[in-house]
Amino acid sequence: MPQTADDLDAVAVRTWCSLALDALGREREAIDAINVYPVADGDTGTNLYLTAESAAAAVEAVFAAHETGTSAPSTADAVRAMAHGALIGARGNSGTILAQLLRGMAGVLAESAGPDRLGLALTRAAASAREAVAHPVEGTVLTVATAAAEAAGRTGAGAGAGAVARAAYEGARTALEATPGQLAVLGRAGVVDAGGRGLVAVLGALVEAVSGRAPERLAPGPTAPAAPAPLAAAGGDCPAADDPEGGPAFEVIYLLEAGDEAVERLRARLDALGDSLVVVGGDGLWNVHVHVDDAGAAVEAGVEAGRPYRIRITHFAADRLHARPEPAQRAVVVVVPGDGLGGLCAQAGATTVLARPGEPPASGELVDAIRRAHAREVVLLPNDADLRHTAAAAAEQARTEGIRVALIPTRAAVQGIAALAVHEADRSFDEDVVAMTAAAGATRYAELAVAERQSWTMAGICQAGDILGLIDGDVAVIGQDVAETARGVLDRMLAAGGELVTLVLGEDVPDALAATLEEHVREGYLAVDTVVYRGGHQCAPLLIGVE
Repeated sequence: MPQTADDLDAVAVRTWCSLALDALGREREAIDAINVYPVADGDTGTNLYLTAESAAAAVEAVFAAHETGTSAPSTADAVRAMAHGALIGARGNSGTILAQLLRGMAGVLAESAGPDRLGLALTRAAASAREAVAHPVEGTVLTVATAAAEAAGRTGAGAGAGAVARAAYEGARTALEATPGQLAVLGRAGVVDAGGRGLVAVLGALVEAVSGRAPERLAPGPTAPAAPAPLAAAGGDCPAADDPEGGPAFEVIYLLEAGDEAVERLRARLDALGDSLVVVGGDGLWNVHVHVDDAGAAVEAGVEAGRPYRIRITHFAADRLHARPEPAQRAVVVVVPGDGLGGLCAQAGATTVLARPGEPPASGELVDAIRRAHAREVVLLPNDADLRHTAAAAAEQARTEGIRVALIPTRAAVQGIAALAVHEADRSFDEDVVAMTAAAGATRYAELAVAERQSWTMAGICQAGDILGLIDGDVAVIGQDVAETARGVLDRMLAAGGELVTLVLGEDVPDALAATLEEHVREGYLAVDTVVYRGGHQCAPLLIGVE
């Protein structure tokens, strides 16, 4: 429930994130429908929702960590979590700009306790968002953010958080209504800026969070633009030049670990390579978004600047510029713990969602993947027992959109691999799901991990640095050597029989380990085959499956 105190503490931040997520969820389709600048690709509302969902999840994680303690998290903890969650989950230019707005606010709210801090936070947010965009254009979300900050500043010293938030909201609404007169493509379509409308929804949630009183909502708006501009390239929420025709061939997005000086050089290089450049973040972690003709050069620039990861490259193919392809009959969506497995599953025709260590995908990310699969029937493989509720929520949401979704409760990546191996799109949906479920259920799974601290386990007491062999989620073997522990795990699993062993190696694990384990299986277990895959950067040191 929204709090009624006129303040912005940790509880209010939590409430704000929840209300903002609800507001963007209600308005997602309406915002997508008016997304015409610079192209009508209809994803601004979705991008904003996914970014807010990541921010809200990060704040919930902070509160969950304090549940066993005697005190609630501080405001600084909450706002920093909100900003970090938005940064790592930002989608599209609308999402990256929202992440920078939240980061700008967090920088003030975490450091200041004065009565004017909310107004100062909104001012910092608007300024930092403009700095993040290579070529700011008026009539976009940047204009709306600036108007909100200016209106908040006019409330005067000593105004309460509720009064400041309401002034910002009203200023943003007024600026939003003026955007069609500032940007020609909006005027021709007869719509307001989509990103700006999303920001108004977020500010409305802020008003309710700090005052307990929800402001009047915006009118629903049109279900489609009156006169959409010609479709030219994806990323229609980007505040770039007012040129709806032409454009680069690729959208490149990645997270980047790098220092400030390296990022400044990266900005200059990417600005020369393409357009729609937005770089947000700080303190060594950045979210980079750019449209280019040479995607390899954009990624290479990131490698030279630091360590890019979660790289996403979208090709704006010519057939997407004029007509949406007919949906496929069936697709498979798979959650994978590493980019190596992502490539393997993609080669098998699956749509993949990468699960980062400590950052499981949110339901909105799974729904987005189901939509990207563009099929009438979808089989969803979460590959993690902790994702069962998230995956169920995503499946239910997709079903409301007319997509037939079957959720197979795979608990590990090797079970997903087994299910995908028997997938046949030519047979009936029910038969395919039954076969995939049976294959997953017949696969026992294990993984090797390194103990972070001394603790009790089902196999005894482990010390920090010990190698743990987990079978079906429980510690079964404790050792000091990776190969020795892996052999112990295999012996326990194969004691119950098996025909195929699947080994998935983490990025830093040498090929020699696979050779050692293959030899161990070959010498000790006749007629048992072994297959080996590389899991990639995010993967555990070793995953094992036995069918």
